[in-house]
Amino acid sequence: MHCQPHGNEPVYIWIKNNQFCLLCDEPAEADTPLCPACETELPWLGDQCLTCALPLPAAGLTCGDCLKDPPAFEQVVVPWAYGFPVDSLITRFKHNAKWPFGHLLADVLGQFLHYRFDEGLPRPDALLPVPLARQRLRRRGFNQAQMLARWLGERLGLPCEDDTLQRVLDTDAQQALDAKARKRNLRTAFALAPGAAVKGRHLALVDDVLTTGATAQALARLLRDAGAARVDVYCLARTPKPGPR
Repeated sequence: MHCQPHGNEPVYIWIKNNQFCLLCDEPAEADTPLCPACETELPWLGDQCLTCALPLPAAGLTCGDCLKDPPAFEQVVVPWAYGFPVDSLITRFKHNAKWPFGHLLADVLGQFLHYRFDEGLPRPDALLPVPLARQRLRRRGFNQAQMLARWLGERLGLPCEDDTLQRVLDTDAQQALDAKARKRNLRTAFALAPGAAVKGRHLALVDDVLTTGATAQALARLLRDAGAARVDVYCLARTPKPGPR
């Protein structure tokens, strides 16, 4: 498929002078188009599960689901809760091809990860974007996770390995399903590319939003079963635990 944008083609003119905030159109002081006031007002994720980053009422805790059934991934690293205006920016990037918003979010996520690496978070060997179902890729024209991973890789100096993970089964859209249905939906949806170098490596999955974690769990289990030493998950936003349907 040739509709996926090339990673080396700019989607926004990034200059260090005369930058204006993409949210309020006020002058931005940094080298990204986001002013300090808007950056402060973003829905930064506070206390969270040490494993899956589920919002929790206190710090230093692990949620009941992760204690009961530890996931195959080691840790979810995410800066924001899925709330305004991050939810709007992700939607416009993902469904309306507003790539400057995606580039902005990836850039701030990169800054956040640099800070976490300085605090002791292990750096991965490579970034792996979550693959998109073929029908949705054809309809949308691009894989938002792949674009995020490429921008993030440039920011962090890490390789983005686009072809390691493959989606071999087009499943129903995850948004309409509860947690159990999502797991069943993804049971045989993914595969490793032939000859993929996984064994003994620390790999990080990249996606836009983590909801139940079913996709991350399916991919992390696939990688761990193939010999990956560690799998982390990097994403832009984390939703609260879905309520009963």
